[in-house]
Amino acid sequence: MQIKLFTIPITDSGALLEEMNRFLRANKILEVENQLVSNERGAAWCFCVKYLPMAASFQRSEQVKIDYKNLLSEEKFKVFSELRALRKQIAAKDAVPAYAVCTDQELADIARLTEINETTLKAVKGFGDKKFEKYGLAFIEWFKNRKE
Repeated sequence: MQIKLFTIPITDSGALLEEMNRFLRANKILEVENQLVSNERGAAWCFCVKYLPMAASFQRSEQVKIDYKNLLSEEKFKVFSELRALRKQIAAKDAVPAYAVCTDQELADIARLTEINETTLKAVKGFGDKKFEKYGLAFIEWFKNRKE
C-alpha cells in the first residue's frame, strides 16, 4: 500500500482536481480521507489517498487477435459465421455479452464438428454442463434446422 497527498485550493481552476482524478482512475484506490483546511493563505481541500499502483494490482496481457478465416476451411468458416450470428441472438435475448455465451474458440471448435448433440458439445473445451444447460439446445436446434 502506498500513500499520496493532494492539496487542492478552493480557488483551483480545475487543473489540480483533474490531476487527482487522473491519478484515482489510474490506480486501485483503497481509501480516501479528506479534510477542509483553512489558514491565512486561504482554504483548501486536503486528500490522503491510500492505493495500490495499478501495475501491481492488475496485469493485463495483450491478447493476440485470431483470424479464424485463416484457421478454418472456407466451409467451416461459413459455419463459424452462422454460429456467431446464433451466439449474437442468444446473447441479445439473455442480455449478456456474446463471449458469455461462447468464445470464438469454442465456436470454431463447434464449427469443426460433423454432428452437434449433447455429447459432442460437452466434448468442446469450455462447453460443460452449465453452458450446455443454458445454451446447448439452441445449438442443437440450429444444427437440426441447418441440415434440413
